[in-house]
Amino acid sequence: MTEPSKPDSDREPAPLLPGERSRVPAGVRWLIVCAIVAVALAVAIWPRGNDGAANPTTPAAVPSTSASPGQLAAARTKAALPPCPAGIGATALAGTPLTCLGDGAPVDLAAAGNKPVLLNIWAWWCGPCRVELPVLADVAARAGDRLSVLGVHADPNAVAGLDLLAELKVALPTVQDPQSVVATALGAPRAYPVTVLLRSDGTVAGVHAQPFTSVDEVAALLRTELGVTL
Repeated sequence: MTEPSKPDSDREPAPLLPGERSRVPAGVRWLIVCAIVAVALAVAIWPRGNDGAANPTTPAAVPSTSASPGQLAAARTKAALPPCPAGIGATALAGTPLTCLGDGAPVDLAAAGNKPVLLNIWAWWCGPCRVELPVLADVAARAGDRLSVLGVHADPNAVAGLDLLAELKVALPTVQDPQSVVATALGAPRAYPVTVLLRSDGTVAGVHAQPFTSVDEVAALLRTELGVTL
């Protein structure tokens, strides 16, 4: 009795002939290889989560650009920053040439100061800095003469820094530090924002590489590390 023939889909594939590596056409094999490579690349570059505004940002986040003297002058007028202090007593910064972001005047942060200092290092492209800067402006307003709050813009693009302060309506004295010499001299990491608290004699009381989102957070540190009450 003859068995019924199996449909083509149920038949086992014929064995390869001697010297035959595959019956898949070369063009099809090439498409499969390209698809595998594309998937591997997509997995490699896919973002691993969202850093958001909760984590400090590294300087590699966004490239900077230069600006003309006219653009810089216009940005300074718009931001209307107060002048930088004559000094804060940070002897670790002796011989470090810095300029005031608001007016371009030279600043010697090693010159003697007479009050505790909150030094905030930030950059115009830093997302968490946008949240923190208005908080620090409120801290400065509440502290009055008991505390000096000084910003340090650690990026070559001074105009972008001024534009951000103008946009946020934050008028804090700020020095321009494109080479991050302040952070290096005071032992602060290059991950922004970072806040350095200095005693009235210029010595470092604390380094905090974290964004502050409320005045209460900053007030707690000022009270503990500098003895300043808001």
